[in-house]
Amino acid sequence: MIKGKRLLVTGGAGFIGSTAALRLVNDNDIVLFDNMHRNAMQHTLAGLDGRVGLIKGDVTDFSVLKAAVDEVRPTHIIHAAGIAGINTVSQRPVTTLEVNMVGTAHILKAAREIGGIERIVTFSTSEVFGSHALNASHETPAEIGPVGEPRWSYAASKLGAEHLTVAHFVQYGLPAVSVRPFNVYGPGQVGEGAMSIFVQRALKDQPITIHGDGGQIRSWCYVDDMVDGVMLSLDHPNAPGKAFNIGNPRATETIYSLARTVVRLLDSKSDIIFAPKPGADIELRIPDIAWPREQIGFEPKVDLEQGIVRTAEFYRRVQEAG
Repeated sequence: MIKGKRLLVTGGAGFIGSTAALRLVNDNDIVLFDNMHRNAMQHTLAGLDGRVGLIKGDVTDFSVLKAAVDEVRPTHIIHAAGIAGINTVSQRPVTTLEVNMVGTAHILKAAREIGGIERIVTFSTSEVFGSHALNASHETPAEIGPVGEPRWSYAASKLGAEHLTVAHFVQYGLPAVSVRPFNVYGPGQVGEGAMSIFVQRALKDQPITIHGDGGQIRSWCYVDDMVDGVMLSLDHPNAPGKAFNIGNPRATETIYSLARTVVRLLDSKSDIIFAPKPGADIELRIPDIAWPREQIGFEPKVDLEQGIVRTAEFYRRVQEAG
């Protein structure tokens, strides 16, 4: 358990970053660093004004980021800043590569230069395992798609960032860890996540669109379980120099089955419709979590239907608030 520490969370206004900050705020000093392109903290950290610091800036600007690190002088860093979302990545592949790779290089350099960092956790992605990842483990080779397909610029950028993280441990002894989220969802999610879109449309009885035949398979990880993985990576002595899959293989569904489950659980009148795939897609993505279970004691707790209900309760409140 992290207590009495000072943490800098890049991408702290985002979904996972702000949820992690909420977990830590009662026992630690928290400062967020974000360009405010997406704002999940308006929901996640509502009512905590004055208890969480905020520095506005972009991780690709080293001078601004380094000044923030020098000012905060954190003991721990969560580097959650990054470009994500299929549409965003496809439209802005250069920005994706720069933010995810250069931004990670900058925060690792800043952490190395300031000294005294007890732990830094950076974010990779399950997409480093390519379009077909069945029981992907820490020993599974990375396999991304062809150059020229914008979708894979995200995976390539995150794979580079993952190598940078582990390399900083090897070369400089920086206590750095990388985590690979597998389809995280839950209250506070903003952007293009399939689960949030399905739930919000189901609550309004609006049609739910599936790209392709819906046979794509995903393992869905509730955000509280993801944050558990981050907390363990921040604190466990076995974590530095490693990369961990953080996901829930028990919560595995096809996209079509997920849509049907959402409609059923929410007693929705939404129709499920099909549309052509807009580009490259992930056909199969299921994590093997034996390594994080063995090394840091990670174990997901929230099963899929429970997580969907909790997520729907959040979006129902947001919709009612107008």
